[in-house]
Parts: sequence; structure tokens; C-alpha cells
Amino acid sequence: MSTPLPTLDPLLHQPARTQLVAFLSGRGEATFSELKRVLGVTDGNLGAHLAKLVEAGYVVNSVATGEAASGGRAQTVYALTPAGRAALNEYVTRLSALMALSAGSTPVSELSPLLAGGS
Repeated sequence: MSTPLPTLDPLLHQPARTQLVAFLSGRGEATFSELKRVLGVTDGNLGAHLAKLVEAGYVVNSVATGEAASGGRAQTVYALTPAGRAALNEYVTRLSALMALSAGSTPVSELSPLLAGGS
């Protein structure tokens, strides 16, 4: 029986969402405006990606007011959840396994431990 290839989380296997969670992983938290500027996407595009990540439990949002907000206006702040961080780590592990396979440095049979923890 052949060993299946690692599967990638379809929610994270979209460039803008991969960049978004990677940025939040390193940054901790960011406002909607900051994410829009860093990712170079429209309000609607970013809102749709964030909604999917929030719905999956990968990202949470809160409203910053007062001194924490820009110019005293309330701003929505986004942060990666522990589940989101775990999903990103799993995604990177599986993508790395595929890359090792494509480089010919790892036989498919050695990828089995990487498949044990998920889909």
C-alpha cells in the first residue's frame, strides 16, 4: 500500500490567508488597517479572509479604544489563536515535507510520521 502525500489545510493554502496568519504569528496582533496595508489587499478582500479565519477559530478580534486606538478612534484588532498557531505550524510542517519530497531528499515512506497528527 502506498503512503499518501501530506495534505495541506485548504483554509491556509490561500496566499493572502497564509500571509495573514504568518504576519499575526510574528507580530502578535494587528489592526485591520495595518493588515490591509501590509498585505496590499482591499477592505472587502481582507474582510472576507478574516471572516473565514475567525469562523474557523484561527483568529480572534477585539476592539481597541482610547489610547490603544489610532487617534482615539476605536479600531478592530486581530490576533492568532492557539488553534490558529497550531494550524500554521502543521501547515508549515506538511509543506516542508512536500518540499523535501520534491527535492528527492525524503522518500514518501519517511513522511508517515508527519501524517500521523492530522488530515
